[in-house]
Amino acid sequence: MIDTLATHYNYYAVVALLGIGLYVLVESNNLVKKVIGMNVFQTGIFMFVITTGYVDGGVPPVLGEGGEVYVSPLPHVLILTAIVVGVALTAVALALIVRIYSEYGTLDEEVLQRLYHD
Repeated sequence: MIDTLATHYNYYAVVALLGIGLYVLVESNNLVKKVIGMNVFQTGIFMFVITTGYVDGGVPPVLGEGGEVYVSPLPHVLILTAIVVGVALTAVALALIVRIYSEYGTLDEEVLQRLYHD
């Protein structure tokens, strides 16, 4: 039991990141904090995919390297693509937040909803 807990610590990090990111995303009214929560949640997903793709003792599938167990490069390629998409998404979100702040003078979600409905 202790060995299982000690060897699967990366899953605890994934759960912690997903929980923290989801909590910040849901509970915060500040738009910048929501973007930060989204990035933390996204990092948890990245860690989960990389963790599930990890093979103990595995080697990259490159000719001439030898080895008995090969690791699929697909999770790593998917995560690299997701990181690029995540950076672009964060940039767009922050640009929209700057525009919202210059237009309304606040980043509070509830104040923005009241201004929108009035």
